[in-house]
Parts: sequence; structure tokens; C-alpha cells
Amino acid sequence: MRQLDIGVAGAGPAGLAVALFLSRAGHRVEILERFETPAPVGSGLLMQPTGLTVLAALGLFDTIHALGNRIDRLHGADAVSGRTVLDVRYDAAPGGRYGLAVQRAALFNTLHDAAVADGITIRTGVNLASTEQRGDRVVLKNVGHEEVGNFDLVIDASGARSMLAAGSASSRAVRDLTYGAFWATLDGADAVYDRSALSQRYDKAKVMIGLLPAGRATLGERDQVAFFWSLKVADVEAVKAAGLDRWKSIIRDHWPDCAPFLDQINDWDRLRLARYAHRTALPPYAGRLVFIGDSAHSTSPQLGQGANMALLDAAALSHALARSDDIPSALAAYGQGRRNHVRLFQLLSLAFTPFYQSDSSAIAWVRDRLVSTIAKVPPMPGLLAAIVAGTLIDPFTSAGLTEYDWQGEPGLFSGMA
Repeated sequence: MRQLDIGVAGAGPAGLAVALFLSRAGHRVEILERFETPAPVGSGLLMQPTGLTVLAALGLFDTIHALGNRIDRLHGADAVSGRTVLDVRYDAAPGGRYGLAVQRAALFNTLHDAAVADGITIRTGVNLASTEQRGDRVVLKNVGHEEVGNFDLVIDASGARSMLAAGSASSRAVRDLTYGAFWATLDGADAVYDRSALSQRYDKAKVMIGLLPAGRATLGERDQVAFFWSLKVADVEAVKAAGLDRWKSIIRDHWPDCAPFLDQINDWDRLRLARYAHRTALPPYAGRLVFIGDSAHSTSPQLGQGANMALLDAAALSHALARSDDIPSALAAYGQGRRNHVRLFQLLSLAFTPFYQSDSSAIAWVRDRLVSTIAKVPPMPGLLAAIVAGTLIDPFTSAGLTEYDWQGEPGLFSGMA
């Protein structure tokens, strides 16, 4: 394909990654970001073998690995009885895979520094609202209806509440999810926690508390832990009105080991509220506007797949453009290549979420007694490991990737297929 003028909406992980892929493929790429200074949003996240493979293809595996914390299992226990109700180990499936917990700042800095080093233009303070197709070009407009760019292709990586996606015929309306979460990034030096696990405590399905050892934002800093507490978004103001001390006492009652983390939270501003939404764009493009990441498919983050799926989208779109003769063919190939993987994990997220975030005591009872028992019976441990890793079906071939060699030397990677 000839050299293209490409506009990327959003300087998050998806936007930065796709800009890197396409700039290195020889296209002229410009990122347009609504904030005056690009910055990460959120606390910690769990990078899966899928997302880590994409970062390796960009030559960034060693950088992110030096900042993150290796995770070997996901462990959840009932807060009242102490009974283990979730125990997923990556090594239950062959291949030597593992997760890497990172601070969102570490992921953002790694990708942003690479984009700056590659000379990719990042234009800030541009609040995009709509597109207009003009022949073979697509015009970007801001909230004031002013033209801010004219491109061969626009890639929307601006998230679940994207205005560009909202105005597209292929994108369904956003459905806000009932549950969100309070998040904080905290010092874990004096706390007791499993440094190789994402650990959670549950009280039925109404309460979910988690600790994710998330490494450091930059080299030389102390390791941090991402703390989260799930709650209904509609209950946030009532929780705040009851007071911070009351909220802390609830957490301590459920999980006493959280006390050193709670001691660091002196006001509500120390916590960030994450709101989640469900959206699916079918197909993930409209004309010469194409969606990746949460603007294409967003759901509950129960499986930790948001950033990982976005990185796969970036690789898959770049691969489709490289192998196609024209933009329409490339976008069709991208949509087809990502369809099964995206649909599967959205379905799994919808199926699993009520077991951990709902008002149903019956569902929690099934989870704690039936599901937790079945999960121990082969081949379920391996299947659960593949679900968490994002590899239940092959996500790599359609993105032109060869999976990272987890059993080889650190940094060993065979690259793009």
C-alpha cells in the first residue's frame, strides 16, 4: 500500500501503539489528543501474554519488564470463611506464560517515550467530535465544528466514550455498567501480600477487594501496589457520605491485611473512581474511520483484557494495512481478523462478571461451591489459564505476530510473522 496520511485520535496505549506500528511501516502519522499534556489514566493493570507479545514486536518488552512485576496466578478467597474460590495459575497451561502487573504510568511512559523517539507528531488540546468523508479523505472536526485534520485514514483510539464512535452508524450506544471500582496506587513496603499474585477477597458477589503488585512507574522508584474496591456507581455518594473511616472499617473487617494500605488513604481524593461501559462496533469501521481498543469494544474489566485487546487491535490493523492493496480491503481484513477473539472475550466477560459483581447471593453460592470445585478438575485449570492469558483461541496469527518465547532467554523474541 502507498504511503498514507493517518490521524490517530487518542494518545492512550492503543493510539500510541498503532502510531508506532504505522510510522515504522512508512506512513505519515499524527496523534491528536484532547488533553493539553498526554498522561496515563488509572492505577494498575495486568499485562497478559497477548499484550506483552505486542510490546515485544515494538521492541519494548525489556523496558516494560524492568518496570513491572511478574504475576504467576490469580487467587481469590471468601472474606468470611477464608475458602479459596478462585485459583488460576498460568503454568496450568503449557508454554511457560505469565502475567506482568504494571502501573498504567509505566505502560504509557514506555509507549510515549518510543513515539517521541520515533519523531511521531502528537498534537494536544484537540477535543475531537466528528468526522466528515470527502471523497477518499476523511476530515476531523473538533467540538466547535472546526476542521482540525484531513487524512486518508482516521483511527479512533479515544476510548469507550468516544464521540467519534458515538456518531458512527456501526457503533451501538454505550451501556454503562452497574459496577465500578475505587482504585489507588499505594506503597506496599510494610504490608503482607502475595507479590506473585493478583489477590482478591469476596463477600458474596457484592464486595470485591483486590491487591495487584504493580511494579514502578519509572526506574529507581519503589514498587507500588494497586488497591481496588468494587462498588455500584450509584452507591458512591452514599459511601462517601458515610465517611472515610466507616469505609475503611468495612475493608478491614473483610481483609485485615489491607490496614497498611488503608492508612495511606487520608481523603477521598486519594481514590479514583473507575466507571465501566459496554460497547461493540460492528463492523469496527465506518468508511475511512476505524475503531481500536475501547472505542471498538469495551466491557467489564473482570478478565483484565482491556489494554491487552487494544494492543492486539493495533498490531492487527497495522498487519492488515501492510497486506492489503487498498484501505477498504485492509479494514475488512482487520475486522474479520479480530472478530472471533473480541467476541469470545466480550462473551466471557459478560458471563463471568455476575459471579463477582452482582446482587445475587445464589450466583455467589454457585461460584463458591460448584464453580470453584469444577475449576480444579482437568482440563479446567488449563482452560482457565488460557482464558486469563487471552490465548483460548489464537490471537496472534491475524495480527501478524509470533508469540513471545516465554521459556527462552529474557528479551528473546521472534518478531512479526
